Parts: sequence; C-alpha cells; structure tokens
Amino acid sequence: MTRWACGIAGDDRTFDRVEDLVVHQTTDHDRIECALCGALVPDGYFAIRHAVEDHSREGYRRAYDLDPEELRHREEILDAVEAAADLDEVLDRLEN
Repeated sequence: MTRWACGIAGDDRTFDRVEDLVVHQTTDHDRIECALCGALVPDGYFAIRHAVEDHSREGYRRAYDLDPEELRHREEILDAVEAAADLDEVLDRLEN
C-alpha cells in the first residue's frame, strides 16, 4: 500500500489514509497566505486546491514561481487526493 507523505516544510510523516494526511496538514501546520489574494489557507492540499480553483493556472504559476513541471506535480497531487479521499469525512473531522 502506498503511504501518503505530508511534504510540508520538510515534514516527512506519512499516513495510511489520505484523510488522515489532509487533517494533519490542516491542524498541525500553520496556515499560509495566498500570494495572489492574501487569503489565509491551510497549507498542503487545501492551499493547492484554493490556488487552482480560485485563480488562473498562469497566475498561480507566476505567483509561486513554478516551472511547468512543478505546476503539473501540484495538479497531480490535487487529482490524487480528490480521487482517493472522502472529503466529507475530512470536513466532518475538521468541524469537530
């Protein structure tokens, strides 16, 4: 089974379940300020989701000085999490 790696600021923790990873990123790491709009968002999955859904792809790439490969990697992370995660479970856990 592939484990899910946190990857935020050198955090090398891994998780069996993607839901545990997303909750960890949201609760155990500081929020970051979006370089495009100034919104404070949880780092990791939710930061990538915010940038992709709320801003243009090119704006996101420029604001974070991403080369095309880095941008594709972040989009792949987003796709992998959304394909595997029960996001309703994540939101329920974060609300409680």
